[in-house]
Amino acid sequence: VFKRFVEIGRVAFISFGPHAGKLVAIVDVIDQNRALVDGPCSGVRRQAMPFKCMQLTDFVLKFPHSARQKCVRLAWEKENINEKWAATRWAKKIEAREKKAKMTDFDRYKVMKAKKMRNRIIKHEMKKLQKMSSKKGKKSEKAQKSEKAQKSEKAQKSEKAQKAPKAQK
Repeated sequence: VFKRFVEIGRVAFISFGPHAGKLVAIVDVIDQNRALVDGPCSGVRRQAMPFKCMQLTDFVLKFPHSARQKCVRLAWEKENINEKWAATRWAKKIEAREKKAKMTDFDRYKVMKAKKMRNRIIKHEMKKLQKMSSKKGKKSEKAQKSEKAQKSEKAQKSEKAQKAPKAQK
């Protein structure tokens, strides 16, 4: 059930090491543990890199194996990999994590106050909605009770009317 395979042109995210956080394209597979990678638009020079350092993405570029850096760059720019990567949930999550790590004490305080205010507003609106639904529920219950009472009265009258003619015969 794997969908991402190690292949020529596969774009990978470097998770740790000196180039952590950058994207590279697999240019050639050296052996079962390493690949020749190139990141022409991310500032990673062509080098051998272990697969342990890389996380494969969904993006695949079309170029022949052991292609020159110029060919890799053209394919990278043609596919708009940087824009596509920035639009993924993965990249947004990494960016949010970095942003949160760079927050100052005062920034964390402002976020806490904003969350408290938001939760207070939500709680207030929920109370309003619950109050309105309970009022409607009570009204509908009263209406249902009155309808049931009217139906039972009609049923009793019709029964009396049916019994009365039988007695006259």
